[in-house]
Amino acid sequence: MGRKSLKNFAAMLQTVRACDQRAAALNCDVLLAQCGAWGAERGSVVSMTLHVTNMSDRVPANVDSIPIDQISPQRGLYRAGIKRVIDVTLVILALPFVIPFLALISLAVALDGYSPLFTQERVGKDGRRFTIWKLRTMVPNAEAELDRYLAENDDVRREWLVKQKLSDDPRCTRLGLALRRTSIDELPQLLNVLIGDMSLVGPRPMMPSQQSLYPGRAYYKMRPGITGPWQVSRRNETGFADRARFDDQYHANLSLLTDARILARTIVSVVRGTGC
Repeated sequence: MGRKSLKNFAAMLQTVRACDQRAAALNCDVLLAQCGAWGAERGSVVSMTLHVTNMSDRVPANVDSIPIDQISPQRGLYRAGIKRVIDVTLVILALPFVIPFLALISLAVALDGYSPLFTQERVGKDGRRFTIWKLRTMVPNAEAELDRYLAENDDVRREWLVKQKLSDDPRCTRLGLALRRTSIDELPQLLNVLIGDMSLVGPRPMMPSQQSLYPGRAYYKMRPGITGPWQVSRRNETGFADRARFDDQYHANLSLLTDARILARTIVSVVRGTGC
Protein backbone atom coordinates (compact mmCIF):
# COMPACT_ATOMS: atom_id res chain seq x y z
CA MET A 1 0.00 0.00 0.00
CA GLY A 2 1.48 3.38 -1.05
CA ARG A 3 1.89 6.42 1.18
CA LYS A 4 -0.92 8.21 -0.62
CA SER A 5 -3.23 5.23 -0.09
CA LEU A 6 -2.44 5.21 3.64
CA LYS A 7 -3.34 8.89 3.87
CA ASN A 8 -6.65 8.27 2.11
CA PHE A 9 -7.34 5.32 4.40
CA ALA A 10 -6.62 7.46 7.49
CA ALA A 11 -8.96 10.14 6.17
CA MET A 12 -11.68 7.52 5.70
CA LEU A 13 -11.26 6.29 9.28
CA GLN A 14 -11.55 9.85 10.58
CA THR A 15 -14.80 10.23 8.63
CA VAL A 16 -16.14 6.99 10.13
CA ARG A 17 -15.35 8.19 13.65
CA ALA A 18 -17.07 11.49 12.96
CA CYS A 19 -20.09 9.63 11.58
CA ASP A 20 -20.26 7.58 14.77
CA GLN A 21 -20.11 10.68 16.96
CA ARG A 22 -22.63 12.70 14.99
CA ALA A 23 -24.84 9.90 13.63
CA ALA A 24 -28.05 11.87 13.71
CA ALA A 25 -26.65 14.90 11.89
CA LEU A 26 -23.95 13.68 9.53
CA ASN A 27 -24.86 13.25 5.87
CA CYS A 28 -23.68 9.77 4.87
CA ASP A 29 -22.73 11.13 1.44
CA VAL A 30 -19.53 12.41 3.07
CA LEU A 31 -18.61 8.90 4.10
CA LEU A 32 -19.42 7.54 0.66
CA ALA A 33 -17.25 10.20 -0.98
CA GLN A 34 -14.30 9.25 1.21
CA CYS A 35 -14.84 5.57 0.49
CA GLY A 36 -15.09 6.24 -3.20
CA ALA A 37 -11.82 8.20 -3.24
CA TRP A 38 -10.03 5.40 -1.42
CA GLY A 39 -11.62 2.79 -3.70
CA ALA A 40 -10.38 4.62 -6.79
CA GLU A 41 -6.88 4.60 -5.35
CA ARG A 42 -7.09 0.84 -4.76
CA GLY A 43 -8.97 -0.07 -7.92
CA SER A 44 -7.00 -3.26 -8.56
CA VAL A 45 -7.82 -4.86 -5.21
CA VAL A 46 -10.33 -7.72 -5.00
CA SER A 47 -13.27 -6.38 -2.98
CA MET A 48 -15.54 -7.80 -0.34
CA THR A 49 -18.82 -6.47 1.03
CA LEU A 50 -19.13 -3.87 3.76
CA HIS A 51 -22.72 -3.55 4.95
CA VAL A 52 -23.62 0.04 5.80
CA THR A 53 -26.89 0.98 7.45
CA ASN A 54 -28.66 4.32 7.49
CA MET A 55 -28.41 5.30 11.15
CA SER A 56 -31.67 7.20 11.27
CA ASP A 57 -34.09 4.55 10.03
CA ARG A 58 -31.92 1.38 10.00
CA VAL A 59 -32.64 0.73 6.32
CA PRO A 60 -29.69 -0.71 4.35
CA ALA A 61 -28.14 2.02 2.21
CA ASN A 62 -27.03 1.71 -1.41
CA VAL A 63 -23.32 1.64 -0.71
CA ASP A 64 -20.67 0.45 -3.14
CA SER A 65 -18.44 -2.12 -1.48
CA ILE A 66 -15.26 -0.79 0.10
CA PRO A 67 -12.19 -2.60 -1.35
CA ILE A 68 -10.57 -4.79 1.28
CA ASP A 69 -7.75 -7.24 0.58
CA GLN A 70 -8.86 -10.86 0.44
CA ILE A 71 -8.02 -14.05 -1.40
CA SER A 72 -9.30 -14.07 -4.96
CA PRO A 73 -11.52 -17.05 -5.88
CA GLN A 74 -9.51 -19.70 -7.68
CA ARG A 75 -10.25 -20.20 -11.34
CA GLY A 76 -11.01 -23.73 -12.46
CA LEU A 77 -12.62 -25.77 -15.19
CA TYR A 78 -15.92 -25.98 -13.33
CA ARG A 79 -16.20 -22.24 -12.93
CA ALA A 80 -14.96 -21.62 -16.47
CA GLY A 81 -17.44 -23.82 -18.32
CA ILE A 82 -18.25 -27.23 -16.87
CA LYS A 83 -20.94 -25.71 -14.62
CA ARG A 84 -22.75 -24.39 -17.70
CA VAL A 85 -22.45 -27.72 -19.52
CA ILE A 86 -23.95 -29.55 -16.52
CA ASP A 87 -26.80 -27.01 -16.31
CA VAL A 88 -27.80 -27.51 -19.95
CA THR A 89 -27.43 -31.29 -19.80
CA LEU A 90 -29.59 -31.68 -16.69
CA VAL A 91 -32.29 -29.37 -18.07
CA ILE A 92 -32.48 -31.25 -21.37
CA LEU A 93 -32.74 -34.57 -19.52
CA ALA A 94 -35.49 -33.21 -17.27
CA LEU A 95 -37.66 -31.53 -19.92
CA PRO A 96 -39.51 -34.68 -21.14
CA PHE A 97 -40.79 -35.19 -17.58
CA VAL A 98 -41.21 -31.55 -16.58
CA ILE A 99 -43.19 -30.31 -19.60
CA PRO A 100 -46.24 -32.61 -19.17
CA PHE A 101 -46.27 -31.93 -15.43
CA LEU A 102 -46.11 -28.16 -15.99
CA ALA A 103 -48.95 -28.38 -18.49
CA LEU A 104 -51.23 -29.98 -15.90
CA ILE A 105 -50.29 -27.50 -13.16
CA SER A 106 -50.75 -24.59 -15.57
CA LEU A 107 -54.31 -25.73 -16.31
CA ALA A 108 -55.07 -25.76 -12.59
CA VAL A 109 -53.60 -22.28 -12.08
CA ALA A 110 -55.57 -20.90 -15.06
CA LEU A 111 -58.93 -21.97 -13.64
CA ASP A 112 -59.45 -18.44 -12.29
CA GLY A 113 -59.44 -17.15 -15.87
CA TYR A 114 -56.00 -15.56 -15.87
CA SER A 115 -52.65 -16.55 -17.33
CA PRO A 116 -50.91 -19.33 -15.38
CA LEU A 117 -47.50 -17.81 -16.09
CA PHE A 118 -45.93 -14.85 -14.38
CA THR A 119 -43.05 -12.88 -15.89
CA GLN A 120 -40.92 -10.23 -14.25
CA GLU A 121 -37.73 -8.34 -15.02
CA ARG A 122 -34.70 -9.43 -13.01
CA VAL A 123 -31.01 -8.54 -12.88
CA GLY A 124 -28.52 -11.11 -14.11
CA LYS A 125 -24.81 -11.55 -14.61
CA ASP A 126 -22.89 -8.34 -15.33
CA GLY A 127 -26.03 -6.37 -14.47
CA ARG A 128 -27.83 -7.50 -17.63
CA ARG A 129 -31.61 -7.57 -17.24
CA PHE A 130 -33.74 -10.51 -18.34
CA THR A 131 -37.29 -11.81 -18.06
CA ILE A 132 -37.82 -14.52 -15.47
CA TRP A 133 -40.59 -17.12 -15.83
CA LYS A 134 -42.65 -18.54 -12.96
CA LEU A 135 -46.01 -20.13 -12.36
CA ARG A 136 -48.39 -17.50 -11.02
CA THR A 137 -48.98 -17.97 -7.30
CA MET A 138 -50.74 -14.68 -6.53
CA VAL A 139 -53.89 -12.82 -7.44
CA PRO A 140 -53.69 -11.08 -10.86
CA ASN A 141 -53.42 -7.53 -9.43
CA ALA A 142 -50.71 -8.47 -6.93
CA GLU A 143 -48.61 -5.29 -7.28
CA ALA A 144 -51.54 -2.98 -6.54
CA GLU A 145 -52.60 -5.20 -3.64
CA LEU A 146 -49.08 -5.01 -2.19
CA ASP A 147 -49.05 -1.20 -2.28
CA ARG A 148 -52.41 -1.08 -0.53
CA TYR A 149 -51.46 -3.69 2.07
CA LEU A 150 -48.18 -1.96 2.94
CA ALA A 151 -49.91 1.41 3.23
CA GLU A 152 -52.39 0.00 5.74
CA ASN A 153 -49.96 -2.02 7.90
CA ASP A 154 -46.87 -0.41 9.43
CA ASP A 155 -45.39 -3.67 10.77
CA VAL A 156 -45.79 -5.38 7.42
CA ARG A 157 -44.22 -2.41 5.65
CA ARG A 158 -41.18 -2.60 7.93
CA GLU A 159 -40.86 -6.33 7.24
CA TRP A 160 -41.00 -5.68 3.49
CA LEU A 161 -38.36 -2.92 3.66
CA VAL A 162 -35.92 -5.19 5.48
CA LYS A 163 -36.61 -8.57 3.85
CA GLN A 164 -38.26 -7.65 0.52
CA LYS A 165 -40.68 -10.50 1.17
CA LEU A 166 -43.56 -11.23 3.54
CA SER A 167 -43.77 -14.24 5.83
CA ASP A 168 -47.56 -14.18 5.47
CA ASP A 169 -48.39 -12.75 2.05
CA PRO A 170 -52.18 -12.27 1.64
CA ARG A 171 -51.79 -11.99 -2.15
CA CYS A 172 -51.06 -15.71 -2.52
CA THR A 173 -53.82 -18.01 -3.70
CA ARG A 174 -54.46 -21.37 -2.02
CA LEU A 175 -52.90 -23.23 -4.92
CA GLY A 176 -50.13 -20.66 -5.01
CA LEU A 177 -49.20 -21.37 -1.40
CA ALA A 178 -48.86 -25.08 -2.19
CA LEU A 179 -46.75 -24.33 -5.25
CA ARG A 180 -44.47 -22.09 -3.21
CA ARG A 181 -44.03 -24.58 -0.38
CA THR A 182 -42.88 -27.20 -2.90
CA SER A 183 -41.06 -24.68 -5.15
CA ILE A 184 -42.99 -26.02 -8.14
CA ASP A 185 -43.65 -22.42 -9.17
CA GLU A 186 -39.93 -22.12 -10.02
CA LEU A 187 -39.94 -24.90 -12.64
CA PRO A 188 -40.52 -22.59 -15.67
CA GLN A 189 -37.14 -21.07 -14.86
CA LEU A 190 -35.60 -24.14 -16.44
CA LEU A 191 -36.20 -22.21 -19.67
CA ASN A 192 -34.11 -19.35 -18.26
CA VAL A 193 -31.35 -21.83 -17.50
CA LEU A 194 -31.50 -23.33 -20.99
CA ILE A 195 -31.14 -19.98 -22.76
CA GLY A 196 -28.35 -18.83 -20.45
CA ASP A 197 -30.02 -16.23 -18.23
CA MET A 198 -29.77 -18.37 -15.11
CA SER A 199 -28.05 -21.39 -13.60
CA LEU A 200 -29.51 -24.26 -11.60
CA VAL A 201 -27.50 -23.03 -8.60
CA GLY A 202 -26.58 -19.43 -7.93
CA PRO A 203 -27.64 -16.23 -6.17
CA ARG A 204 -31.36 -15.57 -5.85
CA PRO A 205 -32.34 -13.32 -8.80
CA MET A 206 -33.26 -9.83 -7.68
CA MET A 207 -35.47 -7.16 -9.22
CA PRO A 208 -33.96 -3.92 -10.57
CA SER A 209 -35.79 -1.99 -7.85
CA GLN A 210 -33.92 -4.02 -5.22
CA GLN A 211 -30.43 -3.14 -6.44
CA SER A 212 -30.32 -0.06 -4.22
CA LEU A 213 -30.76 -2.33 -1.18
CA TYR A 214 -28.09 -4.84 -2.17
CA PRO A 215 -24.60 -4.00 -0.83
CA GLY A 216 -22.54 -6.70 -2.57
CA ARG A 217 -20.67 -7.26 -5.84
CA ALA A 218 -20.28 -11.03 -6.18
CA TYR A 219 -23.88 -11.32 -7.42
CA TYR A 220 -22.99 -9.59 -10.67
CA LYS A 221 -20.19 -12.07 -11.42
CA MET A 222 -22.52 -15.09 -11.60
CA ARG A 223 -25.73 -16.23 -13.24
CA PRO A 224 -28.63 -16.15 -10.75
CA GLY A 225 -29.87 -19.57 -9.72
CA ILE A 226 -33.18 -21.39 -9.39
CA THR A 227 -31.81 -22.46 -6.02
CA GLY A 228 -28.79 -21.30 -4.08
CA PRO A 229 -27.12 -20.91 -0.69
CA TRP A 230 -29.59 -18.28 0.54
CA GLN A 231 -32.61 -20.29 -0.59
CA VAL A 232 -31.59 -23.37 1.41
CA SER A 233 -30.58 -21.35 4.48
CA ARG A 234 -32.79 -20.07 7.29
CA ARG A 235 -33.78 -17.25 4.95
CA ASN A 236 -36.87 -16.11 6.86
CA GLU A 237 -34.55 -14.99 9.66
CA THR A 238 -32.35 -12.80 7.46
CA GLY A 239 -32.79 -9.42 5.82
CA PHE A 240 -32.51 -8.75 2.11
CA ALA A 241 -29.05 -7.15 2.42
CA ASP A 242 -27.77 -10.33 4.12
CA ARG A 243 -27.99 -12.08 0.76
CA ALA A 244 -24.70 -10.41 -0.13
CA ARG A 245 -22.91 -12.46 2.53
CA PHE A 246 -24.29 -15.73 1.12
CA ASP A 247 -23.41 -14.65 -2.44
CA ASP A 248 -19.85 -13.64 -1.50
CA GLN A 249 -19.23 -16.98 0.22
CA TYR A 250 -20.76 -18.94 -2.65
CA HIS A 251 -18.68 -17.12 -5.25
CA ALA A 252 -15.47 -17.72 -3.30
CA ASN A 253 -16.20 -21.44 -2.79
CA LEU A 254 -17.86 -22.25 -6.12
CA SER A 255 -17.29 -25.89 -7.04
CA LEU A 256 -19.08 -29.01 -8.26
CA LEU A 257 -19.24 -30.31 -4.68
CA THR A 258 -20.75 -27.04 -3.41
CA ASP A 259 -23.46 -27.09 -6.08
CA ALA A 260 -24.18 -30.77 -5.47
CA ARG A 261 -24.69 -30.11 -1.77
CA ILE A 262 -27.04 -27.19 -2.46
CA LEU A 263 -29.07 -29.25 -4.94
CA ALA A 264 -29.33 -32.08 -2.38
CA ARG A 265 -30.54 -29.66 0.31
CA THR A 266 -33.02 -28.21 -2.19
CA ILE A 267 -34.51 -31.65 -2.85
CA VAL A 268 -34.91 -32.17 0.90
CA SER A 269 -36.66 -28.78 1.23
CA VAL A 270 -39.01 -29.61 -1.66
CA VAL A 271 -39.90 -33.02 -0.20
CA ARG A 272 -40.55 -31.48 3.22
CA GLY A 273 -42.61 -28.70 1.65
CA THR A 274 -40.60 -25.93 3.33
CA GLY A 275 -39.82 -24.11 0.07
CA CYS A 276 -36.43 -23.02 -1.20
